[in-house]
Amino acid sequence: MELTSINDIVAFVAVVETGNFTLAAKKLGLTRSAVGKRILNLEHRLAARLFHRTTRSLRLTDDGQVLYARSSQILVDLEETESAMAHRSGEPRGRLTVSVPVTLGRRHVLPVLERLLDKWPELSATVSFSDRFVDLIEDGFDIAVRTGKPRDDTRLMARSVARQRVLACASPGYVTRKGAPQRPEELDGHDCLFFLSEGRPRPWSFNVDGHSQQFTGSARLLMDDGEALQAAALSGFGIAYLPTYLTSEDLRAGRLVPLLESYAFDGEPIRVVYPSKRYLSPKVRSFIDLLVDSWGDEPPWEGRD
Repeated sequence: MELTSINDIVAFVAVVETGNFTLAAKKLGLTRSAVGKRILNLEHRLAARLFHRTTRSLRLTDDGQVLYARSSQILVDLEETESAMAHRSGEPRGRLTVSVPVTLGRRHVLPVLERLLDKWPELSATVSFSDRFVDLIEDGFDIAVRTGKPRDDTRLMARSVARQRVLACASPGYVTRKGAPQRPEELDGHDCLFFLSEGRPRPWSFNVDGHSQQFTGSARLLMDDGEALQAAALSGFGIAYLPTYLTSEDLRAGRLVPLLESYAFDGEPIRVVYPSKRYLSPKVRSFIDLLVDSWGDEPPWEGRD
């Protein structure tokens, strides 16, 4: 019997894990017809039907379920073997796939990644800039940089690489017109600009007597882009609640005025998360180490002039 191609196995697992041929093709960088051909080749070699197909659904047959259980483990074993061999050489190589928040990624992660690529010529990278929550396993990322409250996921490991401060701020012109709130509850009388996350306004958090007090008042303006909120605050449109990696230069230059600083938290972690594996590949380890070296003691956006 002719041996099954590993490429056909990879295509089969991708179809199962994405739920359809189109997404599997996108994940693998192939055409939909190429993925379909690989599945047909696999079914022909195994003399078994792997999927129940209709125009609206795709589900595994009993044979398909058995093959998926074995195939997914084979791919994990292969990946761990490659990681173990790469770990022996110690040099980052191959392609690193990274998911980063839009603004933090563009302003502060990308320069670190460029330094990593300059140092290791055998390493390349694919970077996705998105403020949405991505599933590293399903979407095929090696690592993600995340801010905010962590989500429980036993499939992932996490490491803190820096801390970020988040401050309420407004332009001097706005403060002159509307005044500066002295307590979080006074924000109800102000024009507040909220970040829209997964279809909902992201609450503002204040440290009141050692406890977190959430503010979710009426939003004058909702946007899903941090730099757009920054621009609106700079124009005097209202009060925004923004991380200092975005606003530090404006605060130092006086273009924005910090508000309610005595109620601000010291900082929240910026984490990297990556799939839990026995071996951490050199490319992932090197990226994490460089982020820690670059950001650990005092992130560049918190540096003093």
